[in-house]
Amino acid sequence: MAGILKVDKYQDFNGNDIMTSDGSGNITINNAALKMTPAFRARLSADFVHNVNNTFLKVPFATEDYDTNSAYDSTTNYRFTVPSGQAGKYFINSSLRATYNCALNIAIYKNGSLTYVADAGTNGSATVSPQITTTMNLSVNDYIEIYAFQQSGGSLTFDNNSGVYPWFEMFKLIGA
Repeated sequence: MAGILKVDKYQDFNGNDIMTSDGSGNITINNAALKMTPAFRARLSADFVHNVNNTFLKVPFATEDYDTNSAYDSTTNYRFTVPSGQAGKYFINSSLRATYNCALNIAIYKNGSLTYVADAGTNGSATVSPQITTTMNLSVNDYIEIYAFQQSGGSLTFDNNSGVYPWFEMFKLIGA
């Protein structure tokens, strides 16, 4: 036997709205614990020149598309820091793009230490585009940064590509 329950609002015992409906099938989840935040996405604001061969350099993702908790520093350190009360599992994703035939790696640094590396290898053509994606358990005040390692024999320019690519993004996973 099936039943139908019709409500426009779910509340907790203190009268706080958890979920509301506008009557047209659009639901708004109001409980912060059910939202995948903190979350941010940042990208390069201009081409970035990596001028030290065989060395990891931090990538300055200086343009924020969004930053729900003001946890990403896009002006000085180019890092995401876990805010107070927001420890948990986080999805981390970043990608680079270089127009050059070289070996290029992208790396995640946690609290200043190399944690994960993705290798794009050497592309025989003109563009190399490594991407790194992982999840990590993070504590309050842990911070995440993206670094690049290149072996071009000299300088390498990461292409801003009209402000779309490369990027760095993170969000907290719910229910994980």
